[in-house]
Amino acid sequence: MNCKMADLRAAFEAAGFTDVRTVLTSGNVVFDARSTSEAALEQKAEAAMHERMGKAFLTIVRPIEELRGLLATDPYRAFRVSPKAKRIVTFLKGRPRVKIKLPIEADGARILTMKGSEIFTAYLPTPKGPVFMSLLEKTLGKDQTTRTWDTIAKVAR
Repeated sequence: MNCKMADLRAAFEAAGFTDVRTVLTSGNVVFDARSTSEAALEQKAEAAMHERMGKAFLTIVRPIEELRGLLATDPYRAFRVSPKAKRIVTFLKGRPRVKIKLPIEADGARILTMKGSEIFTAYLPTPKGPVFMSLLEKTLGKDQTTRTWDTIAKVAR
C-alpha cells in the first residue's frame, strides 16, 4: 500500500467516515458510513486519500455483513484444499467482463470458484514465489485486491 496506516485512518476520518480503524498494515480500513452504494463509498474514499495524502489507492468496499457471510459459507469446503495451502480471496470492482471457466491451475495455484465479484484461490507456497498473483492478474486484470482468509476474519471481527 505504501502509506502509513495512521495517515490512511486520518484521511477517512477527514472525509466524514466514523468509527474508522485500520487492520494490519495492508490498507484494510473498517468504518461506518451513511447508507449509500459501495461505488459511492469507493469514490469518496479515493478522493479523501488523494486530498489528504496526495495519492489515491484502488479502493474496494464490502459491507462487514458480506464479509461475515463469506466466512460463514466457507466456499473452500467444496474443494480438496490441502491443510498447508494458503486460502486467498480476491475482491473485484465488479463481475469479470469475460467468461471464466474454473477451476484454473498453474504452478500449484488454483483459482477455485467465484461468488459474485469475489474469487477464491488456494495455493501452496513454492520457490517461484507468489505465482497466484500472476495467475490472478492474467485471468482477471489488475483492478482487484487480494486478502488472505485469515485477514478477512480479522477485518470481520
